[in-house]
Amino acid sequence: MARNFLRYIAMAAASVVVAASASAQGLIRDAEIEETLREWTDPILDVAGLKPSDVGLYIINDPSLNAFVANGQNIHIHTGLIIAADSPGQIKGVLAHETCHIACGHTVTRSRAAGVASRPALISIGLGILAIAAGEGGAGAALIGSSQQFAALNFYVHTRSEEAMADTAAVSYLTELGESPEGIVEFFEKFRAQEVISQARRYPYFRSHPLASDRIRNVRMLADESPTRDVPPTDREQHQYEMMRAKLIGFLDTPGKVRREYPDTDQSEPARYARSIAAMQASDMQVALDDINSLLVDEPDNPYFWELKGQILFEGGRAAESVEPHRKSLELKPGQPLLLINYARSLNARAEPGDIEQAETALRDALIAEPNNAFAWQQLAITLEKQGRRAEAQLATAESAYAVGDLQRANIFAHRAREQLERNTVDYRRADDILLITDPSNPDNRDFYERVSRRGVNQFSITVGEH
Repeated sequence: MARNFLRYIAMAAASVVVAASASAQGLIRDAEIEETLREWTDPILDVAGLKPSDVGLYIINDPSLNAFVANGQNIHIHTGLIIAADSPGQIKGVLAHETCHIACGHTVTRSRAAGVASRPALISIGLGILAIAAGEGGAGAALIGSSQQFAALNFYVHTRSEEAMADTAAVSYLTELGESPEGIVEFFEKFRAQEVISQARRYPYFRSHPLASDRIRNVRMLADESPTRDVPPTDREQHQYEMMRAKLIGFLDTPGKVRREYPDTDQSEPARYARSIAAMQASDMQVALDDINSLLVDEPDNPYFWELKGQILFEGGRAAESVEPHRKSLELKPGQPLLLINYARSLNARAEPGDIEQAETALRDALIAEPNNAFAWQQLAITLEKQGRRAEAQLATAESAYAVGDLQRANIFAHRAREQLERNTVDYRRADDILLITDPSNPDNRDFYERVSRRGVNQFSITVGEH
């Protein structure tokens, strides 16, 4: 798909975008989907005695069916599982089960397993681009390579007692919330065949969470005894589930598959949503706009419909027109960091009088909420460079590189920034901090710099001024 307005990303990153699309793995950022999953998960965390703000929830762009807890209090769920589920109750059942693995201390007993990289490559559905904040192929390739660490997590070994405890807890959590635990039973029964096929052919979820007949019987018995067994999902939850699934299918499947799943005869909101996204992905911008405009007629106060319209216009080469839909999305969802970044990106591209200053304000606000958002730092570097603030732009580039784990690039740009920044200022001290943290002589950084040395690639020929 053409990316007319991504010229400020270094050309060397192009090969990484292709590689990422092919690998179909990375973290997805999307404000709407994150909001839905958080709305479903936070009450479960509460009843489990956990503080929701302490638990991370990450969506992995992978078609395989999987969910797991890793790297402390962090729940990871694959897009493949979300799409394969038949109801919001099934997704909630999995989330409740994984919650117990945190609340019941199972992550401590499995600390020997590999941790998830703390700063993986981000595939942003809301932004519609790969956020290669480091700006070129060598660093990006290292990030994509880290996705192998996700695969390693598929092989967590859960004991039968832990699985039974998590099943029991999941039923208990949902019952306490007044919701049906039937979803977890339906999920297990839907994939009962996993029990009899070879380990190598099983979905990753059922390799790490072995499914046995007695386990299904036990969870069925527990669910049958629950007084909330027959409580249906609310209309809101059902709609959220259908829209989330449609959005993922629209972005991640081919236009042909989308049309088969959502034929033109289907005029429901999820169908039009998926078709609009798929048309944008195929650069059929008029069809994409027709569908999103029809949705806005039905729901003019939906911030995510406005977000998508802004993205369609931006991707179609109409950056100036994309500003207003993004502004509208923020009017309806004030302060949402991913929407702020969208808005700033459009302002950066339009660059009319006052736009760059507004973009900086939006990005600063987004970074207060998400200080490790690499793409926000990258956009801020562009904004600062447009204002002639080279030293600050180089510091923002260092922050962006550090956020994705590219220590060498972070070190180089922090050094450049510190040479030009006024001493004893906040920015100067931050540049100095990054230099210390990314110092090649630091034993903690030895493995990273050895990998860079083995690759023998001159990764850093591109400066901020070339954005």
